[in-house]
Amino acid sequence: MSNNEFDNMETAMSDKKEGWERELLEKLAYASLREQRARRRWGVFFKLAFLGVICFAFWLGINYEGSDTQTVGAHTALVKISGAIESEGNGSASVVVPALDNAFAADDSVGVILRINSPGGSPVQAGIINDEIVRLRKEYPNKPLYVVVDEMCASGGYYIAAAADKIYVNKASIVGSIGVLMDGFGFTGLMDKVGVERRLLTAGENKGFLDPFSPMSATQKGYAQDMLAEIHQQFIDVVRKGRGARLKETPETFSGLFWSGSKAVDMGLADGFGTVDSVARDVLKQEDIVDYTKSEGLPERVLKKFGVAMGAGVVQSLMSNVKPVLR
Repeated sequence: MSNNEFDNMETAMSDKKEGWERELLEKLAYASLREQRARRRWGVFFKLAFLGVICFAFWLGINYEGSDTQTVGAHTALVKISGAIESEGNGSASVVVPALDNAFAADDSVGVILRINSPGGSPVQAGIINDEIVRLRKEYPNKPLYVVVDEMCASGGYYIAAAADKIYVNKASIVGSIGVLMDGFGFTGLMDKVGVERRLLTAGENKGFLDPFSPMSATQKGYAQDMLAEIHQQFIDVVRKGRGARLKETPETFSGLFWSGSKAVDMGLADGFGTVDSVARDVLKQEDIVDYTKSEGLPERVLKKFGVAMGAGVVQSLMSNVKPVLR
């Protein structure tokens, strides 16, 4: 083979190699471009889908709000209280009271069942709900309200239940805890040991009352005890008024103790055993149940998921030790 032929062959092989590499690079670039386009398309799709879910949730919420006054036929109205009774959340008066109002106002509701599963909470919120139940029972004398206890109806939960026509429990339910507490911590001894000085400036000699880093005087402690006793007496009065002659008082009744459902029936704190279904069927004689409990909507759940309410929750947890609590 001549040198020219060898050079031509070598050139052809080099051109072929360069062509193969160029073709591979073009394929890789095209594949990358296709992947980017697909990612953009899927990104747009998911954004539109998420927007659609939000719009659908708002549409459902609007239709749910508008369905409160719709006729659904004769039924038992149900309202649920689950968890702590606080100024925000499912146990707040702002949530429970409108649900009770709608349940009583419904033309076809034959009665209302209030299902409670709560360890207690704010005496203010419990008092507002109790007052509203008393008002509604007077406004709708032919519609009874029965409380059905699940696991627990203690303290603030029982404060609410006392306003009912009757209270039904499970034999193993926890009932009672008729008392008030105010808890917190004191760090003055520890601060003395580590040499930390508390510098608290106030205008008003009791403005630093219950500050965990300052000592509590006997006067301040006595003031707190008097306030707790006053709220406790309000609680006692509500129970006596609500239960009437059914209540079999003992020295322990208002001591803050709690009892099983079966013991609560013996003590007159409850009237009998039952569930939501059995009370609707056997007492109200209407097995069809309509739940009037206000549900938390999708927007609220999304906001909470991303922590919008975190700041308020932190402040509430920091302040919880300086408020009277029914639990």
